[in-house]
Amino acid sequence: MSEESDEQYEGYLSFFNVRGKVSRPLRMTVETTSLNGATVTNVYQRGLDRLVKHEIDHLDGLLYTDRMQSGVLPIRVEEYRQTGRAWAYDS
Repeated sequence: MSEESDEQYEGYLSFFNVRGKVSRPLRMTVETTSLNGATVTNVYQRGLDRLVKHEIDHLDGLLYTDRMQSGVLPIRVEEYRQTGRAWAYDS
């Protein structure tokens, strides 16, 4: 995982009406094994790495709330709306 990170709101279907800010790296490399046993390496960055890391956390038994800063509570969806910003991709 890259040392450079970004803090964005995330959600989870079991907590449908709230979102929480989570810091995640902006780039990560994931090594997996395909069905035929071959090792596959993928690099994910910007929004896609956040999605992949969020799902990997589920495999490890973690929710986005486990990644939030201590003492910070999720906010209601109504407060969350229009808080997003476009990803700034390197040219």
